Amino acid sequence: MAARSDRPDWEPVRYPGWFTAFLADRAIRKPSPHTAKAYRQDFVAIATLMAPDRDAIAELTPDELTREAIRAAFAAYAATHEAASIRRCWSNWNTLCTFLYTSELIASNPMPLIGRPKVAKTLPKGLGGDTVAELLAAIDTDSGSRRRSDWAERDRALVLTALLAGLRADELLRADVGDIRLTDDGGVIHVRGKGGKDRRIPVEQALIDVIQTYLDTRAARFPTTAKQRGVTGRGLSAWPASAPLFVGSDGGRLTRGTLQYRVLRAFKKAGLDGQRARGALVHGLRHTYATELANADVSVYTLMKLLGHESMVTSQRYVTAAGSENRAAAAQNPLYGLIANGSKPDTGR
Repeated sequence: MAARSDRPDWEPVRYPGWFTAFLADRAIRKPSPHTAKAYRQDFVAIATLMAPDRDAIAELTPDELTREAIRAAFAAYAATHEAASIRRCWSNWNTLCTFLYTSELIASNPMPLIGRPKVAKTLPKGLGGDTVAELLAAIDTDSGSRRRSDWAERDRALVLTALLAGLRADELLRADVGDIRLTDDGGVIHVRGKGGKDRRIPVEQALIDVIQTYLDTRAARFPTTAKQRGVTGRGLSAWPASAPLFVGSDGGRLTRGTLQYRVLRAFKKAGLDGQRARGALVHGLRHTYATELANADVSVYTLMKLLGHESMVTSQRYVTAAGSENRAAAAQNPLYGLIANGSKPDTGR
């Protein structure tokens, strides 16, 4: 089985027929490639712990999906994975078992009886202007690098698009050149969002200029992929509308792994890795976009529309976080000294 060496660790040689039926059912709902991969990855992670070996996964039957067997598998999985990964895996198995139950392949869904870790309800926190400036300065040091993987103009455009348009990682990866429409005062980015919910994000000319500069360097790197037949335009106009907006060092559409690595590298190079929330890379930039708008007193409804949230409850968290920052700033008012001292405040003058 030489071909098996080319498969990812989570990919088995064969799936059981009932899991293939589940994948077919989910495919009708048109999940994103990332979600479809997660279904397969999380299935294999737990099934591997239930079967005698990986090749035996295809022989698993629905009758073997007992509460005791699944609980033991999740306990072993939890020993080597973070809480967020366990929760995602639990959720995907819950979806699978619900499908098997409604298909009358199992007597009941055992997942509600399987424990899962709680997620701490922390408020999202932005990076702050000084941190962003240092991050961009670290990216700019790659200018002129002879390493093909170093591409300061692209990395700067990536980070600033996440910071100034609030795009998720998958939204950055799916974006095409034609998704940006120029206007008199900047542009509008058509975002193909989570759950098939599109939105349009207005951006200023400064961001458009950064993206156009990146695209000019891309044309120099990959001249044969830009528009042909005598087109002399620069920036956005030099590329087909269907061309990916962000590409890797090979000229192909940027991958999720490369995107996350470039952002992580920038944090580490700037010496700022400890200042980001654990596990937050591109999403930390999106948090910054949201908290900055909340600090500017943008309404919860507007935040919900700009971020592509389904509910204002999710967007409200950013307003709450902004309220905490505003309270900390207000607490610095020297007039509070009147209460403590019963006399003139200490203004530092």
